[in-house]
Amino acid sequence: MTEQTARICILGGGFGGLQTSLRLSQLPWEALPKPEIVLVDRSDRFLFSPLLYELLTGELQTWEIAPPFEEVLQGTGVRFYQAAVSGIDINQRRVHLQDGPEIAYDRLVLALGGETPLDMVSGAAYHAYTFRTIADAYRLEERLRVLEESDTDKIRVAIVGAGYSGVELACKLADRLGQRGRFRLIELTDQILRTSPEFNREAARKALEDRGIFIDLETKVVSLAQDTISLEYKGQVDTIPVDLVIWTVGTRVAPVVRNLPLKQNQRGQITTTPTLQVLDHPEIFALGDLADCRDAEGQQVPATAQAAFQQADYAAWNIWATLTHRPLLPFRYQYLGEMMTLGIDNATFTGLGIKLEGPLAYLARRLAYLYRMPTLDHKLKVGFNWLARPIIETLSK
Repeated sequence: MTEQTARICILGGGFGGLQTSLRLSQLPWEALPKPEIVLVDRSDRFLFSPLLYELLTGELQTWEIAPPFEEVLQGTGVRFYQAAVSGIDINQRRVHLQDGPEIAYDRLVLALGGETPLDMVSGAAYHAYTFRTIADAYRLEERLRVLEESDTDKIRVAIVGAGYSGVELACKLADRLGQRGRFRLIELTDQILRTSPEFNREAARKALEDRGIFIDLETKVVSLAQDTISLEYKGQVDTIPVDLVIWTVGTRVAPVVRNLPLKQNQRGQITTTPTLQVLDHPEIFALGDLADCRDAEGQQVPATAQAAFQQADYAAWNIWATLTHRPLLPFRYQYLGEMMTLGIDNATFTGLGIKLEGPLAYLARRLAYLYRMPTLDHKLKVGFNWLARPIIETLSK
């Protein structure tokens, strides 16, 4: 394969992978034929993951937060494959797809994200629900529907992990289940939202308290069974009845990435240079959850959606630069703040010198996420629907 017919293969269609493919399709390729851009993801839809919680409360619909890749990539020239990656040969520069073609590449982007590990605690793989994908949301929705339609007086829910996902899920589900819900938020450390700004942490504490959500700090999950969870606190183990356990703790790099002969940290993340290139393999770029990256200032880049979103622009530029013989740009991470949903019509926002909570923060969060959605066409459709829905609901009453 010559430089004139270069192929760029992007593995993973999350924030990092999709944005990289879109930016590459927009860059000027006049000096040489536009390379073939291939995007691979096991799902047929892009997921705007920070809004996944709103599916459980009916505030948003699937099409709004998870448009099909074919729709998002229409007119870009990017070729999409729905497939799982079964192997990567970095010496032959080939990607092997499960039940799909073999893809040769000149540039490779690793943006496969992470997965939730369930093998750390006995019974978790069989009895816990994860919350990372559209499939996870559908599975959880079905379980909630069964519980809501049952004749049980109280629905007992345990959420493992008091980080962002755990807190946001607890508040959303508490609003959905109302008086029937009985919630425990289980955290191994001594406080919720350890990495969050104090303003957001306090707003979250208040939201959890207002909803009667019990918080188990410094508590370890020992095991899970069909309808019980065993917790250890200060050396004492208690087994508690439960109807639903949601597991939000941990992120693990996919095995296909961990098995690569590339430098990795203790968590299996691939070490990159500030230009997002993999050490000793400048033709490979890594970003998002699976990358161990320090930016141009030497600061550790967090494994967050906003970091992956920013990395994508640099990855696209640097891939373009390596093919057009331009200078590469070291990544510079900009912390833009933190937003959390804390129930229906409630959120908190801290960043850019602003601190908000309540309905105003909820609106600011919605607008910020609308701005970050892929393609102008999808932004317009979603934005119009958000404006029209309250009017339609009012007229239908």
